[in-house]
Amino acid sequence: MSTPDIRWKQRFQNLEKSLHFLEQAIEIQNPDIIQKAGLIQFFEISFELSWNVLKEYMEEQGFTELRSPRDTIKKAFEIGLITDAHTWLQTLQNRDLTSHTYDEETAEKLVREIESVYYPLLKQVANQLKSEL
Repeated sequence: MSTPDIRWKQRFQNLEKSLHFLEQAIEIQNPDIIQKAGLIQFFEISFELSWNVLKEYMEEQGFTELRSPRDTIKKAFEIGLITDAHTWLQTLQNRDLTSHTYDEETAEKLVREIESVYYPLLKQVANQLKSEL
């Protein structure tokens, strides 16, 4: 069984790959509905990996009370790993919304938010964690 130290580092590699795919999806000019769905899916994956990497990293640091994305986000803010807890919590809320979104108007709005707010937020935490490797 792998140690927590190795686990967060391995999951971090998956996060970097996922963010790379998300970035590629964002760069598509005039995406069709299928490409937008892919972009949203890469966002969901990247967000899941982000909060899980944060959780595992903080558990390695001795923080053991992290049971949910919300707990993890609050603690990461408290110890300075992230700087905008409000936007992170909004990202969590919108990630939850993505699995229940079936209309194109909502998908369009979400794609714009992913491009302008959520991708930069996830990339920022990835860069922060990369410095810890």
